Amino acid sequence: MTTTRRLSSDLARRGLVVVSGMARGIDTAAHIGAMDGGGYTYAVLGSGLDRVYPPENLPILKKIAENGAVISEFSLKTDPDAFNFPARNRIISGMSLGAIIVEASKRSGSLITARLAAEQDREVFAVPGSIRSFKSSGTHGLIKDGAKLVEHAQDVIDELRHVLPQRPECPKTDGPDMPALTVEEREVYDILSPYPAHIDDLVRKLSMDPGKLAGVLLKLELNGLVEQSPGKLFSIKVRS
Repeated sequence: MTTTRRLSSDLARRGLVVVSGMARGIDTAAHIGAMDGGGYTYAVLGSGLDRVYPPENLPILKKIAENGAVISEFSLKTDPDAFNFPARNRIISGMSLGAIIVEASKRSGSLITARLAAEQDREVFAVPGSIRSFKSSGTHGLIKDGAKLVEHAQDVIDELRHVLPQRPECPKTDGPDMPALTVEEREVYDILSPYPAHIDDLVRKLSMDPGKLAGVLLKLELNGLVEQSPGKLFSIKVRS
């Protein structure tokens, strides 16, 4: 659940809305993570709006409703019967650009969401886990079948970049206020964009020692060229 909360928080910080089903465990962590990140989250219920399930999530539902949405296709007083949830899952996937499966056994309901997402021409993402955990067997199967492997929020951003609204570009030309950069500083600066990127992704793309990269990023940040967001995310500082 820690992974779910971190992913949801990072995605919310980047302006994406997190859609989930408000069930115990992963769903709850997704909603809380999105709110932690200061973003929006939508809860799709498998019951009537007056039949909150699980009941201990009522305070979370109220917070979601204040700065997001709580949705149900079921009429009032509909109980959270088991057969309602697969139907609920098709709405979750249909509202989304993609479905991220964090944990799933071979018979998990999350795999129903993944199948529905694929049928609805949505992206399917899966978080790998321990090969010894039954909770990872479903996600590993999805990855074998072509789902995008996800370790960080940037993996999702990279896959969805073609459908995400474009943010204002930051010109990277040397102007009078642009300090002189070393070869390494220029290499790092040129790979960054207004979209925040995790330092681990930058290490992979640049094939640079993590310690050296951290030092270069710090110098660029001190020069006012780069800004850091919570979670070791770095982006070009857009100048007004």
